Amino acid sequence: MNRTDRLYALVEELRAVSPRPRSARWLAGRFEVSTRTVERDITALQGAGVPIWAKPGRTGGYVVDRARTLPPVNLTPAEAVAMAVALHRLGGSPFAPAAGAALRKLVAVMPPAAVAEAHRLAGRVHLVGDGPGTPVPAAVADAVAAGRVLRLRYADRGGADSARDVEPLGYLGNATHWYLVAWCRLRDGLRCFRTDRIRSVHPLAEPVTRELRPGDLDLPVDRVRPLSLV
Repeated sequence: MNRTDRLYALVEELRAVSPRPRSARWLAGRFEVSTRTVERDITALQGAGVPIWAKPGRTGGYVVDRARTLPPVNLTPAEAVAMAVALHRLGGSPFAPAAGAALRKLVAVMPPAAVAEAHRLAGRVHLVGDGPGTPVPAAVADAVAAGRVLRLRYADRGGADSARDVEPLGYLGNATHWYLVAWCRLRDGLRCFRTDRIRSVHPLAEPVTRELRPGDLDLPVDRVRPLSLV
């Protein structure tokens, strides 16, 4: 999650539980950052006029005034794609048409630039079957969205670790797992890394210059479906 999205999410997290407080340590765990980063973010929000104050005491923390803040009215590109993935898992249920209509309504009120970014991100997601359930590490998701090279420590099916510098190109999901599709510099080729076998992730500053095309995947074309926002 980039800083802009995190600032937005911090306010919404505090709004959701207001008037109860959230501690810096709790928020740091929630957003996978340090407590110092949370404190800097809160200071930035306060400087921008968001009504957040610190509640002292053992059970204290940060509180936002719900009466002076607005609820979210738009999805971020990542939120739109997340909803599309979740709706994919409703395929075949009686609620699938209604869920698809709800997503289209939300996408319709997003700013044009955000819609374009959401479609770009959705174009990197390929699905096989009824949709995956294993999580994708946050650092991996951020790198795919931002187009940054990753340094991974990855365990093979036998549990042996290896270090890889990879260019993340997208995702492949089946009924049980998510895979990071990336150009592996160690193997000098396209590889799929099962996300629950990724032991550690270190984003690098280097941008990704390659693009993934559906034909690059070694799968029958009729089995792979692109993610759609409409």
